[in-house]
Amino acid sequence: MGRIVAPFGVRGWVKIQPFTEEVDSLLDYPAWYVGRDDDWREMAVLDSEGHHQTLVAMLAGCDGRDAAAALKGREVGVLREALPEAAENEYYWSDLIGLEVVNIQGEALGKVADVLETGANDVLVVEGERERLIPFVKQVILDVDLAAGRVSADWGADY
Repeated sequence: MGRIVAPFGVRGWVKIQPFTEEVDSLLDYPAWYVGRDDDWREMAVLDSEGHHQTLVAMLAGCDGRDAAAALKGREVGVLREALPEAAENEYYWSDLIGLEVVNIQGEALGKVADVLETGANDVLVVEGERERLIPFVKQVILDVDLAAGRVSADWGADY
């Protein structure tokens, strides 16, 4: 849901670049998981606030600037169970990663490897025999079936 980008001050606060739609959404959770790869640990949020387009937070166990600097580059997340249910026809990006993308001709285009935010609309990064960037808009994305692990798209194999 975000990444620690720098220490903030000398008392152990960290600056976080949120990946959420609303900058302060991460502040709704009293504990965060901080880490990368297979090294994650739960850290209680002792204090936090919005700071321009970023967040700043004091995390339990982060007692000074050196401790905050050691967290730089680590990701910030919350347990999936803590997140609200997605509304109808809305999806968490993490649910889209790994889904197979098939066009209306039945041709497999690859699997969703990432989702990009472009400002105008989100874009699926689909890895197959080559990389494709497919706009995540209703005119192109016809159906997302999470149970079947498939996205149906009106997108030519030669695009």
